[in-house]
Amino acid sequence: MADLHSEIIKKSGDMFYRLGIRSVSIDDICHELGISKKTFYVYFASKDALVEQLLSANVAKMEQKMRTTMESSDFSEIVRKFTQWVTTENEDVRKVPQLVYDLKKYYPKQYLTFQRQAFDVQQRYIEQFIEQGMKAGLVRAKIDKDYTSHLFAKIYTDAMRDFDKIESKGQNLPQFSRVATDILIRGILSEEGLKLFER
Repeated sequence: MADLHSEIIKKSGDMFYRLGIRSVSIDDICHELGISKKTFYVYFASKDALVEQLLSANVAKMEQKMRTTMESSDFSEIVRKFTQWVTTENEDVRKVPQLVYDLKKYYPKQYLTFQRQAFDVQQRYIEQFIEQGMKAGLVRAKIDKDYTSHLFAKIYTDAMRDFDKIESKGQNLPQFSRVATDILIRGILSEEGLKLFER
C-alpha cells in the first residue's frame, strides 16, 4: 500500500512537470495509474494535500542529495559533487515554469511552506559545506558561515520564486544556479582551495 502512495506522488509529479498543476485533475491522475478515485482518497484527502506531499517529497529528496554529497571525507570531492548537484541535477520543481506559476497562484500556502523548508535545508548544508572546508584548510578561516549560508540559501530560494523575471531577460534558472554557485565557491575558498578548484 505504501508503494502506491509513492507511485501516486511520482506519477502526479511527472504530469505536473509536463502540463502544470492546474490542468491535471485527480481523474487524470487516476486514469494514468489505473486506479479509482476512491483509492486515491485513501491516500490523499484532496488535490491540495497531494501537492503539499509532493513538495515535501521534493524537499526530502533535496536533503538526501545534499547529505550524500557531504558524506565524503575529501573536500575537493564534496566541491565537485556540490557543484554538479546544484547546477545540473537539482531542477525538479524549477524546471517547468508553468509548475512554479501554478504553485504561486493556486497553491500559495503550500508554496510558501516549500520555500521555507527548501531554504532551511540549503542553509544548513551550505553551512556544513563551509565548516568542512575550513577543517580541510581549503575555505578561508575568516568567512562568517552564518551570514554566508543565509545569503546563498536566500539567493537560490528567491531565484525559484522570481524565475519569470530571470527568464524575461533571456536566462534560465539552471544558468542562474551555475553563476551563483561559481560565486559562492570562489568567494569562500582559500588560495590553496581556489588552486584546487581551478584544476
